[in-house]
Amino acid sequence: MPPTDDAPFLPCAAAPPLADDEIHVWRLDAGAGAPPRAVGAAARAALERLLGGYGGSPGVPAIERGPHGKPFAPELPDLHFNLSHAGSAILLAFARGQPLGVDLENAARHTSIDGIARRFFAAAEADALERLEPSRRPAAFLRLWTHKEAVLKALGEGLAFGLDRVEFALDERGRAELRRVAAEAGPAQAWQLRQLDPAPTLFGALAWRGPPRRLRTFELVA
Repeated sequence: MPPTDDAPFLPCAAAPPLADDEIHVWRLDAGAGAPPRAVGAAARAALERLLGGYGGSPGVPAIERGPHGKPFAPELPDLHFNLSHAGSAILLAFARGQPLGVDLENAARHTSIDGIARRFFAAAEADALERLEPSRRPAAFLRLWTHKEAVLKALGEGLAFGLDRVEFALDERGRAELRRVAAEAGPAQAWQLRQLDPAPTLFGALAWRGPPRRLRTFELVA
C-alpha cells in the first residue's frame, strides 16, 4: 500500500525553504459553495504567491503549459509544481529538480463506478472493484482514480496516455499499490506514491518517479 501522509497540514503564510530532498504540499479552500471560476482563481492566486516565495522573487513568474496542459514556470526551470482541486478544496505540490503530480477528488462526486472502471481501467482493477463490498467501492474507485491521475500528471501526460496503462493492485479494503506502468514511464518500483486526504470527504494522491523524499504539508493562510 502506498504510504499515507498522516502529518498535519501546518498553517503557514509564506513558502518556507524548500530543500532538494523535500516535497511541499499545500492545501487551501476557496470557501463553501464557491463556483468553479472562483475556485480556479483562488488556485491561480495561491500558485503565483507560492511560486514567488519559492523562486525568491517579489514578482509573479510567468506560468505556461506543456503539450498536455501541465503548468510550468520558464523562469524557474528547477522548480516543479502541480495542482488539483475538487469542489472548493485545492492542493498544490512543489519540489526542486523532481517532476511530480498531485490529484484531488471529492467523495461527493457521483459517477457510474462499474461502467467507468470497465471502460477505462485495467481489467484486473475492474474485477477487484467488483469483488469489494458495495459500501467500499466508491472510496476504492476514487483512491484508484487519484493515484492514476497523479502518475499521469507527474509524467506530464493527459488522460489520453491511458488510465489502463497505470495499473494498481487493490486489497480487500480498497487500498491501492502500483503494480504495473507502461514501459516508457519506467518500472513500477521506481515510483513513489503518497496518499493525501486533507479532509474526511477528500481523496488525494501525490506521485513522483525517483528516490524517496521528505514530505512536508502546509495549510495556506492569509
